[in-house]
Amino acid sequence: MQFSDRLQEKNSHCATVTDIQTVSILGATGSIGTNTLDLIARSADRFQIESLTAYKNVSQLAKLAKVHNAKFAVIGDETKYKELKSYLAGTSIEIGSGETGLIEAGARQADCTIASIIGSAGLRPSIEAVRQGHRVALANKECLVAAGDVFMSEVSLANAELLPLDSEHAAIHQVLCRGMLDEVKQIIITASGGPFRNWTAKQITAATPEQALRHPNWSMGAKISIDSSTLMNKGLELIEAHHLFAIEPERLKVIIHPQSVVHCLISYYDGSVIAQMANPDMRTPIAYCLAWPGRMASPTEPLDLIKLQSLTFEAPDTERFPALDLAISALIKGGSAPNIMNAANECAVAAFLAHEISFTDITRIVEKCLEKADQQNLLQPVGTIDEVLALDHEARQLVGRLIDQN
Repeated sequence: MQFSDRLQEKNSHCATVTDIQTVSILGATGSIGTNTLDLIARSADRFQIESLTAYKNVSQLAKLAKVHNAKFAVIGDETKYKELKSYLAGTSIEIGSGETGLIEAGARQADCTIASIIGSAGLRPSIEAVRQGHRVALANKECLVAAGDVFMSEVSLANAELLPLDSEHAAIHQVLCRGMLDEVKQIIITASGGPFRNWTAKQITAATPEQALRHPNWSMGAKISIDSSTLMNKGLELIEAHHLFAIEPERLKVIIHPQSVVHCLISYYDGSVIAQMANPDMRTPIAYCLAWPGRMASPTEPLDLIKLQSLTFEAPDTERFPALDLAISALIKGGSAPNIMNAANECAVAAFLAHEISFTDITRIVEKCLEKADQQNLLQPVGTIDEVLALDHEARQLVGRLIDQN
């Protein structure tokens, strides 16, 4: 279903959903999964858990499956299958493991699937969820950054309802639901600026993983936190927005907003600028996806503008944070450039967290990987998920050699 069609459908029936909804959560023990389950527990009469998955945290997965009466539980690490089986002995919960189990979890019939498995491991399960033709709330960046054209083609073929779970994209979705895309002059995504917003270039060069993980506003996983500190996350979000809303790169922009209260601004051709605002709490966009096309209560602290007193905005400094321009260049280049960049960035971030490279090496290595990939003619468009994953693997091999040579 195209975004413009979903807008018309939303505008024609904005009633609150009252029927019990079945929900699958791919990535139940991560921050998105735990926040989703927190919301579901607060409105338990509205939801039934179909599937829960985790990669390694088997004890937490088993606990969540029992507490929320899940029908199916999957551990991604196959070596932990027996452990999961032991934890769930005596229950009626079905058990799966490995990639096969994750794909089966995605393929289970659910009214809404929360697709929040991190990395390329989430591609196949998320696509299987899309193929069921129901609602998919997407938090996995790789589906759109690495496989945007392929993934959106699957969405169209299945006539699935795709909702964005990132705070910025959920904000865009909410604002656009009262207008038409051809009326939009520019979509503006906000960034906090990360922990190094006021650091000098010299200070940034010496930044440690521990410092980079201290996000000023959000509680996130390690990889996303590092991407926030480099501003790569905003570049990835521009690529996602391009695919989600079928909007040209030149109509997308990033600005720094340290308070993280305004999540997007949309400028219309008539001079109007409409913003979506909320305190930084992932339960707000999750609640939006769970209750669509209605609304549901969330424990997010109400926004108090008097207490805030002021909201500030500034342009991103791409001299100190070149990752943003690098991602924009990959978006404009198109083809497999975003896929190669994403894989290289993931490897470089892991190397930084392991103290193998410096903070500024992250972007430098990603840029070098893109140059090498271009020389090897690897940036061409691909048409299948197998080709996407093959290029992802090749990029990781390439960047691994670059890190070794660093």
